[in-house]
Amino acid sequence: MEEGILPLCERALDTFTALGCEVDAKVPDFDPTQLWQCWLTLRHWGIAGSLGALYSDPAKRDGLKPEARWEVEGGLALSAMDVHKANVIRSAWYEYLRTMFEHYDYLALPTAQVFPFAAELDWPTDIAGRSMDTYHRWMEVVIPGLLSGCPVISVPAGFNDIGLPMGIQLIGRHQADLEVLQIARAYEQASGDILKRLPPSLIGTPLRR
Repeated sequence: MEEGILPLCERALDTFTALGCEVDAKVPDFDPTQLWQCWLTLRHWGIAGSLGALYSDPAKRDGLKPEARWEVEGGLALSAMDVHKANVIRSAWYEYLRTMFEHYDYLALPTAQVFPFAAELDWPTDIAGRSMDTYHRWMEVVIPGLLSGCPVISVPAGFNDIGLPMGIQLIGRHQADLEVLQIARAYEQASGDILKRLPPSLIGTPLRR
């Protein structure tokens, strides 16, 4: 996680406290490496299915960017048992969250592991001294919500000292889409205009596009 993201998101959680919510810190007792491998397997499998025909055509393969070819090749190397194991992990995560939501109404976590980066970069290769081993490892924080089957929404958390934005993911119970929209709306009404949370040094300064 890039420096500054967690403190910024923790300060944003104070808005929920002001709304009358009880906010607790909680680390899920579920191996994140299993979630990553599950997601990677299912992603390989899905992309091999959607882009496999292009990959199989020598005249069209070079039109796929290297990352897409890597995904397809990963999918073609999978066995039926690999996909089955990934779905077993996903089901276990689903059940774990179901029990977690017996004690919590919503889960909140940052929307990203890194602040917005230069447009010239294809993706961050390093975050806080940790090398990214794939082109999408920097987005790993969204995987718990993606694999859960739960409704997820992102709301603004604020800006860092140089005006780069960050948000918070709010995850609700299965099929509680309306409740997630309601808590997000309440948060946005209570937190006010997001631009008013710019650092004082940037007030009146045009944001970079």
